[in-house]
Amino acid sequence: MARTAQVYIVSLFAAIGGFCFGYDTGVISGVLTMSHFISLMTGGGTTLSALQTGTITGLLLAGCFVGALLAGPSAEHLSRKRSIILGSFVFSIGAAVQCGTNSYGMMVGGRAVSGLGIGMLSMIVPLYQSELAPKEIRGRLISLQQLMITTGLMVAFWIGAGCEHIDSEASFRIPLGIQIIPALILGVGAIFLPYSPRWLISKGRNDEALVVLANLHANGDKSDAYVVQEYDDIIRQIEHERRVSVSSYLELLKPGLRRRLILGILIQVFQQFTGINSIMYYAPKIFTQAGIADNSATLIASGVNGVLNMFATLPAVLYLDRLGRRMTLISGALFMGICMLLTGIVMSATGRVFVDATGSKAIDMSGNISASYFCIVMIYLFVAGFAYSWGPVGWVYPAEIFPVSVRAKGNSLATASNWLMNFVISEIVPVMLDTITWGTYIFFGCCCFIMSICVFLFFPETKGRSLEEMDLVFSGSIFAFRNKDIAFHDDKNAAGQTFEHRSVEEGSLEKGAAAKDQY
Repeated sequence: MARTAQVYIVSLFAAIGGFCFGYDTGVISGVLTMSHFISLMTGGGTTLSALQTGTITGLLLAGCFVGALLAGPSAEHLSRKRSIILGSFVFSIGAAVQCGTNSYGMMVGGRAVSGLGIGMLSMIVPLYQSELAPKEIRGRLISLQQLMITTGLMVAFWIGAGCEHIDSEASFRIPLGIQIIPALILGVGAIFLPYSPRWLISKGRNDEALVVLANLHANGDKSDAYVVQEYDDIIRQIEHERRVSVSSYLELLKPGLRRRLILGILIQVFQQFTGINSIMYYAPKIFTQAGIADNSATLIASGVNGVLNMFATLPAVLYLDRLGRRMTLISGALFMGICMLLTGIVMSATGRVFVDATGSKAIDMSGNISASYFCIVMIYLFVAGFAYSWGPVGWVYPAEIFPVSVRAKGNSLATASNWLMNFVISEIVPVMLDTITWGTYIFFGCCCFIMSICVFLFFPETKGRSLEEMDLVFSGSIFAFRNKDIAFHDDKNAAGQTFEHRSVEEGSLEKGAAAKDQY
């Protein structure tokens, strides 16, 4: 079967939304330390209060939470494509307000508006990618979202580092303004992207959906075997959902969908409780605790951390559909847990906890250079472990497990929970670092081990399965490791008709592997 590169191009272009997400999240940490920005925000002062700093960062997260919730009905009614356009322009407005800010209130307002746009894009882009992607490479294409997030974080860091030496307000206006460019590119370019074929069929626009499928997967050949089967499967699934009235938020609480909603929310909550944002938000302080005292050295260490985060995401893009979601999540959680525990143990054994001038506890490891370097290496390895596992799969899994009629609603709730926990982590980590110091790493290490157990017990494998087959993937035991043989979709039969037994987690994937080789 002939394939085109169009599905890759469309998915990668949509992932610019992830770049906007990563850039705006990363740029503010550098801006908050710039003297000209502080002077403008405080009316000539030299430091931002904790309340001001917390509000500037926190309102973005609040906006993201609301934006993710609004994205659900928007994606259902306006379409996935138009919602991407809307989110891009909302984000552009917020970025423009930040760039042109002349007061603290204006800055805070811009952050909130940007958050609405980011929240929408963080939900809709993976959803859109999942509905375009063939099952054999769906994980790869959705992982592009995480790759672009990490790219945005890295670019934001180095642009901020380059602009901090500018002796004018341009030092913060340039990095804040640059983010408008990718947002406008996405907003304008998305006009030319195809609609989701599943959304088109759900709205009765079947002929348009067939054209989209043919263009994406067969160079426009509407008679291609893959296109015809995918088209028929989507129609059968949507007709089945209409018969059982699967369309409202309340349906997500019914037994058939409640399990998927819980798992979708849990994987997003767990993603935050790996501790990754404690590392990314507070990297300078963490590297200082680990023994890097010089400011420029801390800056470089943080920058290398961002570069590593981006490049370590590449294995997920290349191999996630081969390794599977379960193995990737479990191995990543165990790897991160070991890194966090070793960091905490070495810090506790070799560091000296003292009370600094502000009354907060800090840890001094300057007396043991080897231990300091060991902790820094463990932090780097932790970031790499997250980048190949929970970073991408945290977006992939919720975007693929819900039926099409409630996919936007379910993914919206899951993504909103991510932003809520992001806010919680951003609030508690500074307190933890100031009170229990090395105990922070022990805490997150234990969380990672708990997460690996939960994935083993409860999260079924979804690799190689079409979105229309997810009802069957989740029809087995609540204990995922027991689902060796359950009813699985036969290529010639519709949902609710004749099925053949295949393994959900360990079954033969010769057909899927053959299809993957054609990409």
